[in-house]
Amino acid sequence: MPSDTSVAAVPSAVTVWRLRSQHILGRNGAFVALILLGVIMTALSPVFLTTQNLLNVGVQAAVVAILAFGQTFVIITAGIDLSVGSVAALSGIVVGYTSGSMGLDPLLAILLGLLCGVATGLVSAVMIAYGRLPAFIATMAMLSIARGFALVISGGRPVAQPKEVAWFGETIGGWLPVPLLVMVVLGLVASFILNRTYAGRVMYAIGGNEEAARLSGINVRRQQLITYALSGTFAAVAGLVLAGRLVSGQPQAATGYELDSIAAVVIGGASLAGGSGRIFGTFVGALVLAVIRNGLNLLNVSSFWQQIVIGVVIALAVLTDTLRRRRT
Repeated sequence: MPSDTSVAAVPSAVTVWRLRSQHILGRNGAFVALILLGVIMTALSPVFLTTQNLLNVGVQAAVVAILAFGQTFVIITAGIDLSVGSVAALSGIVVGYTSGSMGLDPLLAILLGLLCGVATGLVSAVMIAYGRLPAFIATMAMLSIARGFALVISGGRPVAQPKEVAWFGETIGGWLPVPLLVMVVLGLVASFILNRTYAGRVMYAIGGNEEAARLSGINVRRQQLITYALSGTFAAVAGLVLAGRLVSGQPQAATGYELDSIAAVVIGGASLAGGSGRIFGTFVGALVLAVIRNGLNLLNVSSFWQQIVIGVVIALAVLTDTLRRRRT
């Protein structure tokens, strides 16, 4: 009997260890991939691991990461926001136009730029929650609307930014990039919202099962308004950072960034089916994309091939998510 018990216990222990390992790897797969990428890039290019280059990677990741933080909220609720890139561009244009051509105080202009992000998010949410449009269609419409307004307001030309916005592209103490600092601060804010507030907990509930959330007394429509407004707000901040880096508001800025933001969220371990996702994972996902681009640039790889590599990475991330959901 004792030998039978010990033999039976061995497969059980192995199974528990295997399941625990899969769980840990599933939650931290993006981080493991980031470490492996760092090792590979360091071996291929001695410049990669220098302090200056690592700071450059952080700066390159900043705008996409900030967009992706807001995108994380939406994807957790089983939605999607295709308008974030256009909203970022519109925010920069609004700030530059109102502070320059209209003569408003730069701080008030910045506030208007942020409110622009909130407004676009709310409009998308109204179309989704009350108009019953699929999130894909509603936010794709907002993508076109926001980009169109950016072009109309700017006349299709770059718009100069006040020094208060240009500060977002500068460095503190001659070494700490402001975009990197803003990214970290907003990551902490997003993590707090998701893990420490009622709105964050409700996002998981809605993404897990919207009907069950509604039956449990959650006001799903109101939470959708909050979620997309947050996404728009983060997109507006990303627009300020991008305008600061470019020292101008560009009506065609952040084109395609909506896809990068979605990719960062998925690479970070969130499920497109909703109900799961972490801000830290999204942060790591944005760094993975930045490291790939930075490493390929150091290796003098053509930008055309870089697009192919990024596409393959996105496809692998979505495939991994699909296999993980099937296994679950």
